[in-house]
Amino acid sequence: MRLGIIGLPASGKSTIFQVLTQSKPEQWAKKGPLIGTVQVPDGRVDTLSKLFKPKKTVYAHLEYLLPHGVTAHGHSGKGAEALWNEVRPCDALVHVVRNFQQPGGEAPHPREDLLKLETDMIFADLVVVEKRIERINLDRKRGQEISHEEVELLQACLKALEDENSLRNYPQLAFAPLLKGYTLLSAKPVLTVFNNDEQDENLPQWQEPPTLANALAVRGKLEMELAELSPDDAAEFLTAYHVESPARERVIQHSCHLLGLISFFTVVHEEVRCWLIPRDTTALDAAGVIHSDMKKGFIRAEVLAYDDLIAAGSYQQAKKEAKVGLEGKDCIVQDGDVIYFRFNV
Repeated sequence: MRLGIIGLPASGKSTIFQVLTQSKPEQWAKKGPLIGTVQVPDGRVDTLSKLFKPKKTVYAHLEYLLPHGVTAHGHSGKGAEALWNEVRPCDALVHVVRNFQQPGGEAPHPREDLLKLETDMIFADLVVVEKRIERINLDRKRGQEISHEEVELLQACLKALEDENSLRNYPQLAFAPLLKGYTLLSAKPVLTVFNNDEQDENLPQWQEPPTLANALAVRGKLEMELAELSPDDAAEFLTAYHVESPARERVIQHSCHLLGLISFFTVVHEEVRCWLIPRDTTALDAAGVIHSDMKKGFIRAEVLAYDDLIAAGSYQQAKKEAKVGLEGKDCIVQDGDVIYFRFNV
């Protein structure tokens, strides 16, 4: 799963990317988008590793993409199109909004900045939808067969976008299989990250706030400095600035929630591993996440809830207590399940 980091110039996109990936600008590529792979923090993985003492412990991972160049309100043409095309393949977006005083003294305008970039995405989608409708009309005139369902969906998108509404507000459009290939920006789930001053821990307050399903406040510059400290100094730093948990962990956790992901665990071949899957995934599809052969030859899944395992103290004891279930392919995997897949190819 990959999330694209977007924002207006000087919002702190690079700072957030640096905090998330724990990298430094001198390590970054000079051309093209930056892609960083981050480990998803999960204390359950640590506990399982202590319990089973494997030779190898593997955490789940997410990817964050920082597009090359800047995103600025009002930009159009090939440059803006190329930039948006870098983030279109992403599964979700992280929108960084400036909420700190600039060195020159310019006060932040988070509400205006938030709406500016949202408008840019709506306009970019409008161009895509209009072009596709024009192409379909040409195909119709040439006597080619067209999909009437696709036309109806595109017309609905056109109306929503012309009314300056993001497509994510219309689930029937945002999740329509026929529209998936268009990778429409305003249809993607978005996590809004307000990049605050060092002393500001809170989300911005304003009259008539826009609807934000997923938002959090971070202090990007502070967190970047924190990442460079030793563990002892960092602990003192956290206390002084009332940082209950690092921004990196909070953004990653919110990202998983945004994408509707849950975790399951496997303990095989002296390895404890965490896997991320969409909520409501079946045991059969979860097996396929590990390996296509495992899905192809699926027989049964031994499923043990994480809490039951910890309460029992060992896998063997959990079996004695009849906590391990033998499930079929249609079983829905729950967050925290420890699974052993039986398969034969």
